[in-house]
Amino acid sequence: MKLASALVASVALPATAFATDLEVTHWWTSGGEAAAVAELAKAFDAGGDKWVDGAIAGGGSTARPIMISRITGGDPMGATQFNHGQQALELVEAGLMLDLTDVAEAEGWKEKVFPPSLLDACTVEGRIYCAPVNIHSPEWLWLSNKAYADAGIPVPTNWTEFVATAPQLEAAGKIPLALGNQAWQSNLAFGAITVAVAGLDIWKQVNVDKNMDVAAGPEMAAVFTAVGDARKLAAKSTVQDWNQATNLVITGEAGGQIMGDWAQGEFQIAGQVAGTDYTCLPGLGLNAYLSTGGDAFYFPKNDDPEIEAAQKRLAAVLVSPEVQVAFNLKKGSLPIRGDVDLAAANDCMKKGLEVLAGGNLLPTGDMTWSPDVVKQNEDLMVEFFKSDMAPETAHAQWVENLKSGL
Repeated sequence: MKLASALVASVALPATAFATDLEVTHWWTSGGEAAAVAELAKAFDAGGDKWVDGAIAGGGSTARPIMISRITGGDPMGATQFNHGQQALELVEAGLMLDLTDVAEAEGWKEKVFPPSLLDACTVEGRIYCAPVNIHSPEWLWLSNKAYADAGIPVPTNWTEFVATAPQLEAAGKIPLALGNQAWQSNLAFGAITVAVAGLDIWKQVNVDKNMDVAAGPEMAAVFTAVGDARKLAAKSTVQDWNQATNLVITGEAGGQIMGDWAQGEFQIAGQVAGTDYTCLPGLGLNAYLSTGGDAFYFPKNDDPEIEAAQKRLAAVLVSPEVQVAFNLKKGSLPIRGDVDLAAANDCMKKGLEVLAGGNLLPTGDMTWSPDVVKQNEDLMVEFFKSDMAPETAHAQWVENLKSGL
């Protein structure tokens, strides 16, 4: 414990105290994401170490296999991003990840990290293996105030109104729904629509209680009908990356986008103001809630004691109050500790903080289903959005995918 305390305290020592290069891999490459990562790097470098940026373009589905291959292949980085959940579980169980319990205890993470599920997601046999950095909720509808002004209609207040006003948007030459052509984006839209249309109780019965009768029932059938609506609204959206889709909303070429709160970083980079230039609807305006997804950093084991010491210093920095504020204000996400000052939060972040304070929270699918089931459903959503597959057919296949994970 004394050693851990010394490592944590070392963060505040003069810049000459340490000089260890630490490669950090992640998939944050958009303008807003890069601005947020720069805050992490600046804070780590201030202690005398050096953040060596290892950004991998293409999103998590592209980056994770590369990261895992390096770790299992004997070429580990100093630290690497994963989402909260089971993505790194096999690596932890194989003994390839550094145990951070001493740092967590020295810093009092269990008393400060909220909700507790963030640490629970990377706790294996009572030991902590990650430093969580944010809470990201994917279930937001982002709307272009300009697009609706151009169409001469009010900005919708929920998903139902959004669907109803789509013909007027199209008549004004707009794409109703911006959606990038990556698997995870289709799956994210499906997840957001699930809670918005079916409600929190149905989501929990399916994903937490694993009730397959409910999964096959009428409430989920209505979800797949709604996803079919989304497919029609996104038919003319031909961009690839999520931030390209966000840019369609920023420029007023598209009415809206279903995307996580990280989209805020792109609006900020573009100089747009929440509530004035764009509107944000948590839970698509139907069921306001947050899923406790987001990002954490794991630290692959290294035989070099200087590297290990730097890894623990970085872990402490990432969860520190000052870094939590600076990073999350740029990222558009919420902090993982409740004792930080977010007076500078914009309207959308304040909405998220209100939901968080109200306790209307859900775990993410990554926390409740294996990576294999998640991948099957990603593939299903890609096929659904790129074909004329009937909603009923997709619903039946989705239930079979869930059953394979029981």
